[in-house]
Amino acid sequence: MLRSVKHFSLHRIHFTELRVVSDVAEGVLPVIEAEERVVQKYSQAPGWPHRWITLFVLEDLQPLLRQLHQGAFPANLALAQPSLSPAEVSALSERPVVNVYDLADLTTCNIFVNRQEMMKQHYWEDAYAMRGLMAHEHAHPLAENEITQASRQVHLRVLDGRMKGQPASDRTSKIIQVLIPLAEKLSLLAPRELLTNELSIHSSFSEDLLHLNMLNVANAGASIAGRESLEQRLQEEVSQGDLTKAEAGLLLLVGDLNGFLPLALEIAPFYRAGKPDSAHVLEGVLETSVFPNLDPLAVKCFNHLCDHYMALPSLNLSLPEMAAWSEKVIQILCSPLQARDFSLQYTMGLAEG
Repeated sequence: MLRSVKHFSLHRIHFTELRVVSDVAEGVLPVIEAEERVVQKYSQAPGWPHRWITLFVLEDLQPLLRQLHQGAFPANLALAQPSLSPAEVSALSERPVVNVYDLADLTTCNIFVNRQEMMKQHYWEDAYAMRGLMAHEHAHPLAENEITQASRQVHLRVLDGRMKGQPASDRTSKIIQVLIPLAEKLSLLAPRELLTNELSIHSSFSEDLLHLNMLNVANAGASIAGRESLEQRLQEEVSQGDLTKAEAGLLLLVGDLNGFLPLALEIAPFYRAGKPDSAHVLEGVLETSVFPNLDPLAVKCFNHLCDHYMALPSLNLSLPEMAAWSEKVIQILCSPLQARDFSLQYTMGLAEG
């Protein structure tokens, strides 16, 4: 799987064996230290399932993606099962850390660290952020329950999308290409992310998760400059007659939704875990540095999404109820689009098999 192994080590943490393999020459030890601290804390709690962990510290995740494409993993692997969402596959290369585990056998798991993305998102030399990432990924198998299993059975298919009174165009096709992974992330993947973050916070990683999310919110604030440049370019196209004012407004709105709605997956778990003060800290930064620069429809959508995420039960949700909960997310997402005269046609139900 690796290009060239530059580091290999073996560690024992209580009853868990940690194997570290890396194709990165420098900076591996802080990653190992973060992993050890997280595993030490989790492994002392009842129900810790892992006996073997392999930590891959890689320059990028291309080795993992090749293995996934070649079908080298078991059929019921959490990230390689037949019901895997396209959003999960397409987003893997941009994930800083990924936990790959077999749903049928939780005695082992594989943690993949993506050095390039860690550097890009300013995590690589930040011990708190590193622990937050590791705590989140290790919480994924621990948070598996009826709801996460049900979420894997919900299927979303986007059929079409277009502006009122206008035929389909290349521009609307590109809008749909943006909305599909966003809709999947917010509806299909959300229950797993919400419960995973909630469990991490309950497991005494609240400060690490808050620090990590403060970085993410700061990154969101920094992206406002890019939004301003986009708005200026769109206004120029409107002036030149290449774009209508309505189309420009829609494109800005879609950019706002895509760029900022996923932050609801980070804020809602603090409320769910009984840490409202931490949620307020994150919200305060957004309300000061981000929201005033966005389309008000996007801000309203964000707030509705947070409310819906906080209302997700932690246990005992049937398959039809899970499908209905996920469809409500799509309805929340579609509401601001409809206000800009854009309709999204989709079907949602339970996946076959």
